[in-house]
Amino acid sequence: MQSFLESNITYLKGVGPKKAEILKKELGIVIFDDLLNYFPFRYVDKSRIYKVTDVVSDNTYFQLVGKISSLEKVGDKRTRYITATFTDDSGSIGLIWFRGLQWVLNRFVPGRKYIIFGKPSVFKNQFNFVHPEIEDYDVESFKLSGQRLEGIYSSTEKLKNSGLGARGISKLIKELLSQCTNRLYETLPEYILSKYKLLDREQSLINIHFPSNSTIITKASERLKFEELLLIQLQILGQKNSLNRKIIGQTFEVVGSTFNDFYEKHLPFTLTDAQKRVIKEIRADMRNGYQMNRLLQGDVGSGKTLVALMCMLLAMDNGFQSCIMAPTEILATQHFNSITSMLQGMDIRVELLTGSTKKKKRTVIHESLIDGSLHLLIGTHAVIEDTVKFNNLGFVVIDEQHRFGVAQRAKLWRKNKVPPHVLVMTATPIPRTLAMTVYGNLDISVIDELPPGRKPVSTSHLFEKSRLRVLGFMREQIKLGRQIYVVYPLIRESEKVDLKNLMDGYANMLHDFPMPEYQVSVLHGRMKPEDKDFEMQRFVEGKTDIMVSTTVIEVGVDVPNASVMIIENSERFGLSQLHQLRGRVGRGADQSYCILMSGYKLSNEGRKRLEIMVDTTDGFKIAEADLQLRGPGDLQGTQQSGVLDLKIASLVHDTDLITKTRNLGEEILQNDPALSSPQNMLLKKQLEQIKKGKQNWGRIS
Repeated sequence: MQSFLESNITYLKGVGPKKAEILKKELGIVIFDDLLNYFPFRYVDKSRIYKVTDVVSDNTYFQLVGKISSLEKVGDKRTRYITATFTDDSGSIGLIWFRGLQWVLNRFVPGRKYIIFGKPSVFKNQFNFVHPEIEDYDVESFKLSGQRLEGIYSSTEKLKNSGLGARGISKLIKELLSQCTNRLYETLPEYILSKYKLLDREQSLINIHFPSNSTIITKASERLKFEELLLIQLQILGQKNSLNRKIIGQTFEVVGSTFNDFYEKHLPFTLTDAQKRVIKEIRADMRNGYQMNRLLQGDVGSGKTLVALMCMLLAMDNGFQSCIMAPTEILATQHFNSITSMLQGMDIRVELLTGSTKKKKRTVIHESLIDGSLHLLIGTHAVIEDTVKFNNLGFVVIDEQHRFGVAQRAKLWRKNKVPPHVLVMTATPIPRTLAMTVYGNLDISVIDELPPGRKPVSTSHLFEKSRLRVLGFMREQIKLGRQIYVVYPLIRESEKVDLKNLMDGYANMLHDFPMPEYQVSVLHGRMKPEDKDFEMQRFVEGKTDIMVSTTVIEVGVDVPNASVMIIENSERFGLSQLHQLRGRVGRGADQSYCILMSGYKLSNEGRKRLEIMVDTTDGFKIAEADLQLRGPGDLQGTQQSGVLDLKIASLVHDTDLITKTRNLGEEILQNDPALSSPQNMLLKKQLEQIKKGKQNWGRIS
């Protein structure tokens, strides 16, 4: 089995070197097994023959039997195409080809009977079939054919030009399956097939490609999805268990005076039940003798920084230093200001290290880290430089971890002989299915409630006709002493149109809110770091009323007095980004507002995103909706973390199967951690095959 399915696709009848190269480049298909696991994305029913007079819509597929009565080239060299008339006993309809013209002329003979299949389109105010599927009609073979549900495979222009459209791929798979008799051995243990009533592998593969009815498609699909998800869960859970068993960590037994003093005298507000629960989970990790590897997720404003600080105080009580690494200087400075404020009056030394830190100050920080007099270091990528050495680093916090590469994060682990405990934080709520797969090798803690007194941000969606009303509302808020963000999209710093829109918006603000009565700042990624810091600091200190900005203020900037967030061209933002931006307001006790401005022309998806933002402030509901709308590959952070290359399962639609396979994976590894029992040898063999050349699904933290 192994040697046959691992044969190079070049050697399959109908492929050859040229097609093999295109299959590799376009679809990543290199060996027989790759082709066998390239599944249809939908099916069409070819069991019914329609008449020409039945073609009354361009929204469905039709199959017709008739004769081609003419073939004619039309147009000049630049716009040449072929038209034909297709006739049955009810009438005639046009066929059109815009490419492969010589092949069409050579292939089809007027007067001969053909069967055509396709979705009609309107051309010159009449229904026509453009590039229909077409083949010779044999009444006997049509009657005898039991398989009239045909799988449709994704293809590309290059593949189609090489004869590898959906039908071409289907023919290759049919040829391959004809050679697979007694070669498609089972890959799941019998006890799993029996318990979950799953189809065997051979029948699943045959029927996913060439089904006899819709019921068998469902059964074949469920079996193949189940196997794919189970193997992913076993790999991720196996790695997690291995890390827990192998990587020795510092043991933090003591809850000492530093922690207790802060808890009793310096807490800025009463901890929520969610914060208390998370601190207990982290504390349990830190005293079990193994390195902690935990993801802390919580909505914007839920108090993740306070939880991280209290855990760092536990590290200090046990004689260890701590470090926070943030992706931007603004966010690192925010953490520094917030934490030093909360620790005021305590004998704890905290320093900030960024790219802007002066050489003299750096020297002092480096020396203080080595002699142990510096307890807590907060910084950007600067903290992972080789010159930064700790006396005894025991606890590391990585904020918005998706913005750092694996190698960057790993550098912090190596700052101590015994790896420090690692707490990864994100303000982007993670849907349950992603948490069980992409982040499945991490223990996960969730802060799912906001501190008391926080009011939900009132969100509305307005069009340009409401501009004057918005300006009036802004003036009212400024009179009340509030501050306002106005955010413009800037997808890439090189997009001159976006930058022009931002600067035009800034100019308009200066016109609508003239000095000296109003103060307006501007902030974007092309500015020098010192200029950005200057403008941001003016806003933080309340010296400016309005901040016109790009999304550089998306994460981490905390200005409690800012009560209004206006997002221009909001239809251009993703749901998660809109939610992050909205989280910049509502940080204080005052009622806050988010106004989503958009153009009148909205795509269905754009309209849906804005409706969701107006309807809910729940970050987890928004994350689930984002997953539904965009899929996992676009969600923040999943692409660089090695998001799953799923062949048939879906993180969006197969939530029940994900839960089922997660539970089964945990049960299997609990009873047989090394998969060494005879009944699990098939699973072990599959995982070994994956490890040979497949991506590492679990390597996130």
